[in-house]
Amino acid sequence: MFPLDYERLRTTPVATDPFPHLVVERFVPAAALAAVSADLPVMARRGSFPIASLALGVQARALMAELEGPRFREAIAERLGLDLREAPTMVTLRGQSTDRDGQIHCDSTAKRVTVLLYLNPETAAWSQHEGCLRLLRSRDLEDFAVEVPPVNGTLLVFPNSANAWHGHKTFIGPRYVVQLNYMTNDAAARSELRRHRLSAFVKRLTAAA
Repeated sequence: MFPLDYERLRTTPVATDPFPHLVVERFVPAAALAAVSADLPVMARRGSFPIASLALGVQARALMAELEGPRFREAIAERLGLDLREAPTMVTLRGQSTDRDGQIHCDSTAKRVTVLLYLNPETAAWSQHEGCLRLLRSRDLEDFAVEVPPVNGTLLVFPNSANAWHGHKTFIGPRYVVQLNYMTNDAAARSELRRHRLSAFVKRLTAAA
């Protein structure tokens, strides 16, 4: 079992402004986060990569397995008041941010819940608000209710909705974030999952070439 702070997850209040969400600081304890960080691959390209396509070390693999496991699923379902027992999961890792990232958007309707886990150490850049995800009241980056620095094992969770706008100021450089989605069971989700699996297969072949 990977040592995540489930008690902190259990006791953190669900906020409602600008939409329902949870921000759990230090969900990955410091020692465990250091071990995971040492096990992450250098990611020179932008984009989200299926974890099946990446060469992860032992501790990083253990973290991903815990996030996809039943204990985490049950904890998220309980906190959000959702039934996620049959929800397929999709997990990616992003490690590089460019000037093309951070655009304001809502997630695909194929995604019921978005889980973001930030694996970066604190730096001066984050204190300047670059790359810090903002939860928005509208499609205006300055109209935000919450700003989440992507550091220190912080967990962000929110159900997808038509008004769940989010984005961040431009940041260029390494920015590691795990994204786990609990998907719907409709055709759109099945199509997205097929693309995800194909992407993992192709990227794994490319890495091996």
